[in-house]
Amino acid sequence: MGFDRVFTVFTPAYNRAHTLPRVYQSLAAQTFRDFEWLIVDDGSTDGTAELVAAWRGEAAFPIRYLRQENQGKHVAFNRGVELARGELFLTLDSDDACLPQALERLLFHWRDIPAGERARFAGVTARCQDQEGRPLGRPLPAPVMDLSALELRHGHRYQGELWGFTRTQVLRAFPYPEPPGARFLPEDLVWSPIAARYLTRFVDEPLRVYFTEGGDRLTGSGVPASHLTGLMLWHQMVLNLEIPWLARHPAYFWRSAVNYARFSRGLGLGLGQQWQGLSNARARALWLLGLLPGWLLAGRDGRRR
Repeated sequence: MGFDRVFTVFTPAYNRAHTLPRVYQSLAAQTFRDFEWLIVDDGSTDGTAELVAAWRGEAAFPIRYLRQENQGKHVAFNRGVELARGELFLTLDSDDACLPQALERLLFHWRDIPAGERARFAGVTARCQDQEGRPLGRPLPAPVMDLSALELRHGHRYQGELWGFTRTQVLRAFPYPEPPGARFLPEDLVWSPIAARYLTRFVDEPLRVYFTEGGDRLTGSGVPASHLTGLMLWHQMVLNLEIPWLARHPAYFWRSAVNYARFSRGLGLGLGQQWQGLSNARARALWLLGLLPGWLLAGRDGRRR
């Protein structure tokens, strides 16, 4: 599918009719207008469809709506990427908002990258603020940084709520897996492989409004059986793909080794299968050390379920 918009603003939704109006209002206030709003409804039963239909009749920007049976945010995300008509893909969750200049500023930072270098970049990422206007997390190490997200995470040990767009063509090359029965897959299953190949321009400028009152976000919480596959795949990916950063961030990889054993056991995967799922000696050594605590945690998970 070709592109006829600069941005696709994508919102996955599940029973969020009470918070979607602030997404709509923040998009209606944007100073940059070349965007579409694409909503993939993951089986809502709260009148979301009727709400969106009313907006489509009045909005000054195109709104597209697709409803699917409840399959999880990762499946909704894949459908959104497939359908996007914008060159730049920006996820705005169903209970958040963004500042009026958000799209304009993100595009400014993208176009500030020399045109001949943009193929090396996945996109632009900015900071977030809460509903009171307070920036979330600590400042970035510099006002503008061109580096991989893996270097920011492991090299700079940065943790904080960030938000930005990714080129749609890049996302189409890195879809979420869709294992049968899985209702939750961690976002890093997409973002880490992209970060291993592309740079991102990080800017120390809050542009997204993250509401902190809580609620039932689409991804849910805890470790029900439907989450085990996604969690196992995430920690397996960390050990296989991100292991070059082990010396810089050992506690992070120890956690993944324990959790890989934990969630693999929860899925009934044997030792041979777990071993074969790891691609390097360092990952396997960590996994062996993490087997006992991982199995103890798996037993606790099973009792709680």
